[in-house]
Amino acid sequence: MLSIALPKGSLQEQTLKLFAEADLPVNRSAREYSVIIDDERISAVKILRPQEIPKYVEDGYFDLGISGLDCITEAEADVVGVAEMPYAKTGAGKMKMVIAVPEDSNIERAGDIKPGSRVTTEFPNITRKFFDDLGTRVDVFYSYGATEAKVPEIMDVVVDLTETGSTLRHNNLKIIETIMESTTRLIANKDSWADPGKRQAIEEIRTLLLGVIDARGRVLLSMNVARDKLEDVVGVLPAMKRPTVAPLYNSDYFEISTVVDKNSVNVIIPQLKASGAEDILEQNISKIVR
Repeated sequence: MLSIALPKGSLQEQTLKLFAEADLPVNRSAREYSVIIDDERISAVKILRPQEIPKYVEDGYFDLGISGLDCITEAEADVVGVAEMPYAKTGAGKMKMVIAVPEDSNIERAGDIKPGSRVTTEFPNITRKFFDDLGTRVDVFYSYGATEAKVPEIMDVVVDLTETGSTLRHNNLKIIETIMESTTRLIANKDSWADPGKRQAIEEIRTLLLGVIDARGRVLLSMNVARDKLEDVVGVLPAMKRPTVAPLYNSDYFEISTVVDKNSVNVIIPQLKASGAEDILEQNISKIVR
């Protein structure tokens, strides 16, 4: 039913991992860029450059695609934003499109960049608009890769996408301004979104993908608690909404279960134990569907 374009390159590993955890594993075919998802809602899948995907989705070559907001904005693609999926090439997080100059430069902000400066970037449309809005006329050169390596010998300024800034720093560049933040997006063709059958399939896939993302970094805690300790234990728990409390059969004990952030478990469990919780069980969660 649905044709889907998935991104190759820096987003590929995390995207394939996400689909696998959503029980939509991507299986390689004999052709490198044509893959298979064994699901009746998905008829065809291709792995393509994320820069190309927004326009292909807009033009109807694919019903659904995954690309970064940076690529969607650069392509000026007229698509439906189905969901924001906050993951980048190393996991959860955002990418930033930044302006960088040589670290020994006296330029400290974008307004300090002189007219006529040479700017190298893989995002010429976004870059031109930014400097036009700033009122600074610069010469923008499209970069086919290794963008940061061209400054200062060939170019004066770089506009690049970064997750940590480490590559820019390694090349003796300093970040002076952020143009935009970008997250991974699930996008749909407008006609596909308007089709009731395809829209239902798109929404079901969105539910599975977001369920995985929502569950990442969270665990389920369950425990038994005596009636007289119930309020003390509940007071320790930072529940998503409210903890589930159920009486145990033929007992003066209750079972409490709730979802907590994984990075807080090492603090919460000792507090729960000290407050009277017993038989504390920690479980991983594969999906949270709201």
